[in-house]
Amino acid sequence: MNKMTKIKYTVLTLTFSFILASCLKDEPMKIPFQNFSPHNLGDGWELAEPETVGINHEALKEIYKYVHEDANLWQIRSLLVFRNNKLVAESYMKNPDDRTTPRAIWSCTKQVIGILTGIAVDKGLVSVGDKISDYLPQVSQYPEKKEITIENLLVMKSGIDYDNDGYNGGDAIFAREEVSSSLDYIFGLKMHATPGTQHNYKNSDPHLLSAIIQEATEKALRDWAQEVLFDKIGITRLTWLNYKDGITMGGYGIKTTPRELGKFGQLILNDGMWGAERVVSSEWIADMTSPLVSNQTLVMDSFGYMWWNDTKRNINCMAGRGGQFVLINKDKNLIVVMTGETNTGGDFNLPVSEIFSIYDRINSIIK
Repeated sequence: MNKMTKIKYTVLTLTFSFILASCLKDEPMKIPFQNFSPHNLGDGWELAEPETVGINHEALKEIYKYVHEDANLWQIRSLLVFRNNKLVAESYMKNPDDRTTPRAIWSCTKQVIGILTGIAVDKGLVSVGDKISDYLPQVSQYPEKKEITIENLLVMKSGIDYDNDGYNGGDAIFAREEVSSSLDYIFGLKMHATPGTQHNYKNSDPHLLSAIIQEATEKALRDWAQEVLFDKIGITRLTWLNYKDGITMGGYGIKTTPRELGKFGQLILNDGMWGAERVVSSEWIADMTSPLVSNQTLVMDSFGYMWWNDTKRNINCMAGRGGQFVLINKDKNLIVVMTGETNTGGDFNLPVSEIFSIYDRINSIIK
């Protein structure tokens, strides 16, 4: 290697090292805390100061500072507090644009399916005791699945051996659009249990509910939902995926904002009322949020009609992968919304214990 070559090699090495060092430079995972005063977006939320709704302002400020500053909570993107039908506090840990930018809420979509099923029941379009064969005639080719009921689907007891995870799991197959019919794929899976006997959290069951409601309404679920739910409660930024066969994804697929997530929570807290209008019956809300299935292995300790419950805290919950949560305490007229990085998984997920720790601190400062 001659002298000129050595000089060029040294320059290239130094340049590469500089670029690499720049790439590896520590960047803050969250922006500094400034305040939690909510913005008036004209989206239907009435705003309030914490003290006017019985929340200690300084204590709440300390909680927000903790969430912004603790490096172990790097996944959290937003924290919002609602009380007495008002937005009290909001802050965005990554990007203020999250206030209006829809992001994936993953399995919180299931809880929306739960609400829509109730509206369909209220309108007499379906009944929880109906068999799926009453609506989806192609299931007749699979006798072991003909006896599955809508209620089996609502509590995740279809018995269908659907795998949410892995390269060959149903979600991955749907993401790659490897099958032309989502229903034929689900019906073609083997059974792991007799319908109605075993709870198994999976995305096939809410997807079949989506298909059933579409058949009953003769509309894509996301279009019918716009008419009977989203327009009613002022949801304007939401998008929802259809599979290529035209069926709206049931287990996931919604993107929306934290403030709009709060509206779903408010509808439940108000027992199905939005202002003076009845959106879904109080009877359905009570059934949907009841602890119908004990489950100690996943998000909370019990499951209702697509909704989670924590009976120890007496709260109902929407929950999605990556830290998407809506926690509803009817006794205190309180809703806490948290969203997180949408593409985290496994060891990188925000621990559910951290979500509840933050909720508990907020709950403890309410007068």
